[in-house]
Amino acid sequence: MNGVTGRMGYRQHLTRSILQIREQGGVLLPDGTRLGVEPVLVGRNEDRLREIAQRHQLQHWTTDLSAVLDDPSIDVYFDAQVTAQRPAAVKNAIAAGKHVFTEKPTAPTLAEAVELASLAREAGVVAGVVHDKIYLPGLVKLRRLVEEGFFGRALSLRGEFGYWVFEGDVQPAQRPSWNYRAEDGGGITVDMYSHWNYVMENLLGTVRAVTAKAVTHIPVRWDEEGLEYRATADDAAYGIFEIEGGVIAQINSSWAVRVHRDELVEFQLDGTLGSAVAGLRRCVAQQRSQTPRPVWNPDLPATEQFRAQWLEVPDNADLDNGFKVQWEEFLCDVAAGRPHRHDLLSAARGVQLAELALKSSREGRRVEIPEIAL
Repeated sequence: MNGVTGRMGYRQHLTRSILQIREQGGVLLPDGTRLGVEPVLVGRNEDRLREIAQRHQLQHWTTDLSAVLDDPSIDVYFDAQVTAQRPAAVKNAIAAGKHVFTEKPTAPTLAEAVELASLAREAGVVAGVVHDKIYLPGLVKLRRLVEEGFFGRALSLRGEFGYWVFEGDVQPAQRPSWNYRAEDGGGITVDMYSHWNYVMENLLGTVRAVTAKAVTHIPVRWDEEGLEYRATADDAAYGIFEIEGGVIAQINSSWAVRVHRDELVEFQLDGTLGSAVAGLRRCVAQQRSQTPRPVWNPDLPATEQFRAQWLEVPDNADLDNGFKVQWEEFLCDVAAGRPHRHDLLSAARGVQLAELALKSSREGRRVEIPEIAL
């Protein structure tokens, strides 16, 4: 596990996924047996690795990635490093015959992301990319409604994501400073469009075209040492996406917005027979037969409580932590020797969407998205 000293790698992947899987006795396989897991922590900060290992009573940690990749007892390589360092490490892991599970974006450029997907396919290893958003309870429920035909013909998807990230002068920023430097691989388009691509694919289908505007609303920020720096990466992106079948999606992503929503991300899917709004955990829906008949009258105050007109979609299942659920699915695929459904090609499509969205923003035009061929 490379990159567990970072917030996401430590919290979601190590403590809330792998250590919990280990504590429950491993991954339950279809034949009733269990696949055990034992993490080996890898990183560049020896002191931080030692501290994490001691805290969780883990025996195996190292700063020598090459030695780990040469170890025949290790089956899976996981990467949660910063994006710029990921391609070389994943490439070496594939060359060493390791199965690969990685955070996204898988690479800074589409060419590098496609190369990784091609190398994994040629090597015959099981390769997967973290698609955590579609494992969230809210989006699991939304997908269930799609599969049940609740929406009829889907018309549009609207997404709102973001929150105010402090500049770092008076209050510390909640995100690392490299996120706001393009030269270090930062930018909300690069970060979030890899998510939005697989969310739209999972709910509705392939994205065929994009029209986007990426902007830097906050031009000056302060880093972890309190030093002022110029933000060279976009901190907000406003996108329109054309999905196969004629569905139009609009997604606003911003680190310079104050939240007036129930959750930090919400998606509203509208169809001819019904609509639903999903967040991280909740999902509410409104059928056509239960849809009120609002009338526009700006001369009178609103008398309808619009939020109260929607019905809660129940869990109807044990919806565990999304990162852990995908880890279990991936490890089952490793045990069975079958491809993971969220492979490195799906990750490459996310990188492609981000690249073409930035191209759309620079050139001020709609950009069609070609199919990627390996």
